[in-house]
Amino acid sequence: MSAFRVVATNHTSFTVSDLDRSIAFFTEALGFEMLNRAPRDPKLVASISGVPGADIEVAYIQGPGHRLELIQYHGPADRGEVDCRPCDSGFAHVAYDVDDVDAAVAASAAHQVLPIGKVTVIDKGPNAGRKVVYLRDPDGVTIEFIEVS
Repeated sequence: MSAFRVVATNHTSFTVSDLDRSIAFFTEALGFEMLNRAPRDPKLVASISGVPGADIEVAYIQGPGHRLELIQYHGPADRGEVDCRPCDSGFAHVAYDVDDVDAAVAASAAHQVLPIGKVTVIDKGPNAGRKVVYLRDPDGVTIEFIEVS
């Protein structure tokens, strides 16, 4: 037995290259609410992240039942990009139930969030019979839409 317990999920975080673009996708295409946007103290961020020279701006976005933290790093100068495929260890995505997968894909395309595979019907598991699709934004952030009735 653990000496502590998890009491709730606070947020899921994505590092993005263009905070404005990412906020627009989540608020305009998905209808989420922006709660807060502000820079953070670089010394504090370096302490938390272990990244010397970390300089960030953070936006919190509220979706149905879950909060996202979007972070844009302005420093250090040597930051890079991640290019994971769904089969690569460390790959992650966030999945949203939607009432119309095709409409969600169309709304996402206007924000450069595009399918990486085909809309497909799931054959097994708790989502069997539902249409599903993975989409990826220009930063590699992957979103899954699952159509529910």
